[in-house]
Amino acid sequence: MQKYVCVPCTYVYDPEYGDPENEIDPDTPFEDLPDDWVCPICGATKDEFEALED
Repeated sequence: MQKYVCVPCTYVYDPEYGDPENEIDPDTPFEDLPDDWVCPICGATKDEFEALED
């Protein structure tokens, strides 16, 4: 699955792990994150993330 990087702080959302602190289960694709989900490090919104090149 595609990883995404937060442009402001470089946090990487990895769908393999999800975001357990914010109740996002492992294997949740970035596209399926709730619209109100934000970066757990800096609070950036989903539109501030970019697909990470492999």
